[in-house]
Amino acid sequence: MLPVRRDTSLPARLKRGARQLQYSAPRFLPVKRKTSAPERLKKRAKDLLPAAPQLDVPWARSAPAVATREAVLQFVLQPLLTFYTRRRTTGRDKLGRLRAPVIIVANHVSHVDTPVILAALPRRFRKRTVVAAATDYFYRNRLVASLVSLIFNTVPMDRNGGGLEKQAVGHVDRLLDRGWNLLLYPEGTRSREGGTGRLRRGAAVLAARHKIQIVPIRVTGTHDVMPPGRLWPARLRSRNGSTRHVISIAIGDPISPTDDVRSVIKTVQRFFED
Repeated sequence: MLPVRRDTSLPARLKRGARQLQYSAPRFLPVKRKTSAPERLKKRAKDLLPAAPQLDVPWARSAPAVATREAVLQFVLQPLLTFYTRRRTTGRDKLGRLRAPVIIVANHVSHVDTPVILAALPRRFRKRTVVAAATDYFYRNRLVASLVSLIFNTVPMDRNGGGLEKQAVGHVDRLLDRGWNLLLYPEGTRSREGGTGRLRRGAAVLAARHKIQIVPIRVTGTHDVMPPGRLWPARLRSRNGSTRHVISIAIGDPISPTDDVRSVIKTVQRFFED
C-alpha cells in the first residue's frame, strides 16, 4: 500500500492550524457569560454605592428621631399590624435579665418581620436597638434611606462582599460599643419559600468581637401576610370575608459568644428550625 502524501501547501497548513485552534480553545480561553442589560445596570449601581459607613444616617438616633419613631410605631404601625395580624409573643421575660448591648438574630421571610419584632420588644429595649439593613437595597436612594432610618432605626450593612473588617462595619462596632443593640437577619435576605436559608456568620463574629450575647428570635406567619414580591399586607381570606393572620414570635435563650462561630451559627439554625 502506498503512503498517502500530506498536503503541505500554505492554504492546507492554515486550514489545519485553524481546526486545531478551534478544538483547543476551550482549554485555555475563558468563556464569558453574557449578562442582560438589567443585570449590568444593577452591578454598575452597586459598584457606585459608597461604603456602608458613609451611608449611615446618625441623626436617626437623636432624641427627636427616637420620639418620632415611637409615635409612628404606636399610632401607625401598631394599628396596621393589629388589623392584619393576631400576634403572640413568648419569652419576653428572658430580655429582662439581659444587659445591653446584645445582638438579636431572627429568621427573615417578609418585610413585616421588622415591625413585628420591634413591637414585641420591651420599650426600653426597643429604643436602644438598631436594625441592620442591606446597603444595596435600602440605601440606593437617599430619601428611602432616610425614611427607613427614621422609622426603623436602620444602619447600612453590606451583604455581598462587604466583609466584617473594621472599615466595612466600623459604624456598627461603634454603636455596639456605645450600648446599642443590633437586630440582624443572618440569612441576608428574605426566604422566598418561607423556610430558613443558609445562615451567615456575621452575627457570631460580631458577638465574639464585642463579647456580647446573641438572642435568637423565631417569627412564623409573616410570610403569608406579606411574602416577597407583595407591596402591601393582606388579610386572610375566609368564608365570611377575611380574618387576621396568626403570627408567633418566640424569643429564645441567650447564646454566649465564642470564637467557634460555626457552633454558634448551628445553634441559631436549630432554634430557627424547631
